[in-house]
Amino acid sequence: MLYKLIYLFHTDISWLNVFRYLTFRTVLSTLTALTVCFIISGWAIKRLSAMQMGQFIREDGPPNHKSKEGTPTMGGLFLLPSIVVSTLFWAELNNIYVWIVVFVILSFGGIGFVDDYLKITRKDSRGLSMTWKFSLQIVAALFVAVALHIYPGFDSHLTVPFFKKVAPDLGLGYIPLVVFVIVGASNAVNLTDGLDGLAISPLTVAFGSYLVFSYLAGHVRIASYLQIPYVPGAGEISVVCGAVVGAGLGFLWYNAYPAEVFMGDVGSLSLGAVLGTVAVITKQELVLILVGGLFVFEALSVIFQVAYFKFTGGQRIFRMAPIHHHFELKGWPEPKVIVRFWIIAIILALFSFSTLKLR
Repeated sequence: MLYKLIYLFHTDISWLNVFRYLTFRTVLSTLTALTVCFIISGWAIKRLSAMQMGQFIREDGPPNHKSKEGTPTMGGLFLLPSIVVSTLFWAELNNIYVWIVVFVILSFGGIGFVDDYLKITRKDSRGLSMTWKFSLQIVAALFVAVALHIYPGFDSHLTVPFFKKVAPDLGLGYIPLVVFVIVGASNAVNLTDGLDGLAISPLTVAFGSYLVFSYLAGHVRIASYLQIPYVPGAGEISVVCGAVVGAGLGFLWYNAYPAEVFMGDVGSLSLGAVLGTVAVITKQELVLILVGGLFVFEALSVIFQVAYFKFTGGQRIFRMAPIHHHFELKGWPEPKVIVRFWIIAIILALFSFSTLKLR
């Protein structure tokens, strides 16, 4: 809690009063995470390379991806600490929501780490079994769901975008919803992380959107004016979102095409889960479908592909799933697929802000 130490001197140095403002701490959180991630990335990439922590490319993947084999992976090992350090520096540490998010970062990051490590040591695509991976994710998400449900002041109403008077109370049914949102977001982001910079940029855009949502949800007057749920303490989540945005930009410097490092499951599973958690805390669970529409589309492309393949006895909807591989096999250059998906992510994020007034 670095800002608390600095703020101790505000009576002697008046301009230090600025550190009590949430907006200022959010900016500092973003810049701190960006700086930390950018500085340690170069060293970390060399270490990952020296330790032969290289990406394994499946034989049934796009042929042009074989050139990526051996590129250092598990970049989440320096991406996630950048977020945590910045959060601990600038957020209120007596806020339960901050610690819930930190728990999600560490727990889902740990699951991703084991999965990545097994793939690297086995030198194939077999990491954790699907049963173990989903079970561990569900347990972690269930802990978050129960913690939120029993926390005084956090209600179980579901906010429905565009309908200000529609907010059903799910009661205990809110717990499985939270689990579904967190685990679903985690795996949707993981599926999207298949091209250089394809996942981290939409993630940065999505967290930038939820930075705004969390600030508004934690401000009683603005929340009342916009007729969105007021969540006391949710404003501190904007500091966390700012940290993810900053770390994401620092990581993108090295992950942009042609990538020098991949985030691996340790990064994608964790950041996806954090995105889902933030959506739940800010009471904007359904808006996540719009903000993270790109991730939803990627996940659905896999679900539809598998279901159609089994139903028809071997026929396919797409040339390959997730959907970004389909466009690659159609002849789109990788940078074109990436940038166009970025554009879609930005457009969807802008649309999500319309839910604040169209009620």
